[in-house]
Amino acid sequence: MTIRPLSVFAAAIAVGVSALALPALAEQELSKEESCGYEGQVMAAVQQARLDRVAQDKVAAHIAAGNPGWPAQFNAAIPGMADYIYQLRRKDLRGNDFGAIWKDQCIAVWDQRQEMIKQLNN
Repeated sequence: MTIRPLSVFAAAIAVGVSALALPALAEQELSKEESCGYEGQVMAAVQQARLDRVAQDKVAAHIAAGNPGWPAQFNAAIPGMADYIYQLRRKDLRGNDFGAIWKDQCIAVWDQRQEMIKQLNN
């Protein structure tokens, strides 16, 4: 099964706006490339945890134990990303790089997403 980027990004909008619309992230003033890169790393880590057969309720702790290289605030996205990734069969995850898909789609809709976050924070 090939995963279409828009199917991944439908989840990205929901997760990104709700989990990443944190004041702490706004204070960091990350560029879209940095922020989307970190989000892609989180998604890749969730995907790898699924492939490694980590139980969904343990995925956040499993990823945190690996001392990931992204700012801690991005860990807030793990549960939402896991909800999406754990709906998929592992065999469907093997042929797709969800981290790269997420990053590319995040960059593509960055301005739209920032406007939605701004509206939610008002």
